[in-house]
Amino acid sequence: MSNPVLWSSSKERADRSQLKEFMKFVNRPDDNYQAFHAWSVDEVEEFWNKLWDFCDVIGEKGDIVLKDPDKMTGGQFFPNGSLNYAQNLLRRRSDEKAIIFRDETGKECSFTFNELYDQVSLWAQGFKAQGVKKGDRVAAYMPNMPETIIACLAATSLGAVFSSASPDFGVQGLVDRFGQIEPKILVSVDGYHYGGKEIDCLEKIKGALEQIPSVQKTVIVPFIQDQPDISGVNKAVLSADFLNGFQPQDIEFEPTSFNDPLFIMFSSGTTGVPKCIVHGHGGTLLQHLKEHQLHCDVKEGDPVFYFTTCGWMMWNWLITGLASGATLLLYDGNPFYPDEKFLWEFTSKHKCKLFGTAAKYIDALKKAGIHPKDEFDLSDLDIITSTGSPLVHESFDYVYNSIKKDVHLASISGGTDIISCFVLGNPLSPVYRGEIQGAGLGMAVEVKTEDQTAQSGELVCTKPFPSMPVGFWGDEDGKKYHAAYFDQYPNVWSHGDWIEKTTQGGYIIHGRSDATLNPGGVRIGTAEIYRQVEKIPQVLESIAVGQDWEGDVRVILFVRMKEEQSLDEEMIKNIKMQIREGATPRHVPAHIVQISDIPRTKSGKITELAVRDVIHGRPIKNKEALANPEALDLYQDLEILLQSA
Repeated sequence: MSNPVLWSSSKERADRSQLKEFMKFVNRPDDNYQAFHAWSVDEVEEFWNKLWDFCDVIGEKGDIVLKDPDKMTGGQFFPNGSLNYAQNLLRRRSDEKAIIFRDETGKECSFTFNELYDQVSLWAQGFKAQGVKKGDRVAAYMPNMPETIIACLAATSLGAVFSSASPDFGVQGLVDRFGQIEPKILVSVDGYHYGGKEIDCLEKIKGALEQIPSVQKTVIVPFIQDQPDISGVNKAVLSADFLNGFQPQDIEFEPTSFNDPLFIMFSSGTTGVPKCIVHGHGGTLLQHLKEHQLHCDVKEGDPVFYFTTCGWMMWNWLITGLASGATLLLYDGNPFYPDEKFLWEFTSKHKCKLFGTAAKYIDALKKAGIHPKDEFDLSDLDIITSTGSPLVHESFDYVYNSIKKDVHLASISGGTDIISCFVLGNPLSPVYRGEIQGAGLGMAVEVKTEDQTAQSGELVCTKPFPSMPVGFWGDEDGKKYHAAYFDQYPNVWSHGDWIEKTTQGGYIIHGRSDATLNPGGVRIGTAEIYRQVEKIPQVLESIAVGQDWEGDVRVILFVRMKEEQSLDEEMIKNIKMQIREGATPRHVPAHIVQISDIPRTKSGKITELAVRDVIHGRPIKNKEALANPEALDLYQDLEILLQSA
C-alpha cells in the first residue's frame, strides 16, 4: 500500500522554480523529476559542467570536467579548475541584510552584505598579519554567530583550511579534534548561553591549549561579557585588539584549486578518535549551490534558517547560502528556551522562507502540543527541511496539521562524510507521507541488496560526485579513507545507511546499517521501532539496540517517559502491542526498560552503538564525543538484561 500524497507543488510554483529554469538552461524542459535525475546521472559530466555555468560560479573550470570518471577513489572533478569559496560567498555587495542573529536572551544584531565584506576584510588582514597562508589551519570554538562566519570567510579567503567545533565540547573533545589538525590560529568565545545559564569557555580553552602547541594566537570574541579577563589564556587577544589598526579594503582572494582543502569536518568519534574528513573548495561550493538553488529553490534575498551548531555539517551547508544571495537567520542556544515557540517567533518575524531543523525537534514540538500555524504568520515559509535522523510518518502529519498546510516538507539525508545530501527534496515531486522525495541530482544513488527481491538495503553511490572528501587529514596513503567507504563494495561508495526505495520513487531510511537489528537473522531498522513508540503519548523518546542472546540477537528498548509517567506492566503491554500491530512481531522488544536519559552526540543524534557496547560490557573509546556521556552509566549492569524474556 503506497503512502498518501501530503503536498504537491502548484504548476505556477513549479514553473517559477529554479529547477525548471535549469531544465530549460540544459534544454531538457520536463515535469518529471525522476527522468531528469536519470539524465543528470547518465550525463554526469555535462550536468556538473552546466551547473557551474547556471550558478555563475566565480572561477576557472579548466579543460577537464571529470578525470577518471570510472574510478570512485581516483575520479576528480575540474582537476585543473580554480576558484575561492569565500569569494563566491561574498559576491553580493549591497545594503541588504546578509545575516540576522539572535541569541538565547533575545538580543538581535545584523550585518548587511557590505558590512559582512568589510568585517571579513578586517579579519583576513588580522590573520595575514599573524602569518596565516594557504594550507594553514584556522580553528573555531564558537557558537552559531556572525563572527564565526566572518572568521571562516576570512581564513578561506586566504586559502587557509577552516574547522569548527561547538563550545559545548570539553577539553578532551577539543584536543581529539584540533590536536590532530594543528591549527595556527584558534578563535573562541569567552562563554555562551544555554537554557538560561551562562557557561564559561575560557577554562576549557586554557586546558586545551596546553595540549595543542601549534596554536600561535588565540582570538577571544566577547559574548557573555563585554571585557572578559583573558590574562590566563596563553597567547590570547580580544577580537577588538586583534583587528585594531586595520581598515576595510578590497579582499585579495587566494586562488585555490577545485580540490584544495577548504573544511576539515569530524566524524562523531563515538567509536574512537574522530576521523578528520577534508572537503574541497569547489566540491563543497558546487554541491551546496545545487542543493540550495535546484532542490530548495533558494533565491537572492530569501531568508534561510537552520537550527544548528558549528559542530554539525548543517552549519557549513547553511553559510554557503550566501553564495546564492540568501539572508542567513542565525540562532544559538536552547531551541526551547525560554519556551517552545521562541524559534517560530524569530523566524516568522524575519519572513523565513526555509526553516531547517532536526527530526527530533519536530517530534518534540509534537509531543509538547505546539501549533505554530495558530500563533505566527508563516505566509512566507515555503520549505521545511528535516535531517539528523529519519522523520517518521506521524511527524509528516504534524507538520501539515500544526505548522503549515501548504509547505514543501523535505526530509533530507547525507552527512558529514559528503558535507551534503544523497537524498533530499525537490520542488517538482509530490511529498508522500513518511518518504524522502528522491536522490540528489548528479548523485548515482542505489539500494544495494544481496537478495534482488528485497526492498531495502545499503545506500550506495556508484559514480563520483564533487563533494566526495578530498581525503582524511593525516591519511597520506588513503587507506583509512578507502576503508571507510569502499571496502564493502569495490569502487562503490557505501554510506552506512539502511534504506528502502519506495514504489513512488522516493526513499525511507531505516537507520544506520551498523545499528540495524537482526533478530532471527531478519534485518530491521531501528527507525521502524521508533515510529511506533513515538505514537505512545506518555513516552518522550526511546532507543533500541540489539543484545547478543543465546546465539541470536534480541531487541532491547529503552524508553524515557514524560514527567509523572512510569513504565508499569500495562504500559509495557501497550508499547509491545503498538509495535506488533504497527510493525511486525519481530520488532517487538524482548525487554522494555525505563531510563532517565538517552546518550546523544553533540549534534543531537542518539548513539545506539555506544549503548550497545555498554550493555555488552565493552569500553566506550571516546565519551568526549557525547553531549551527555554520564547517561551511559544508566545502562550498565542492568539485571533485567540477564533475564529471559
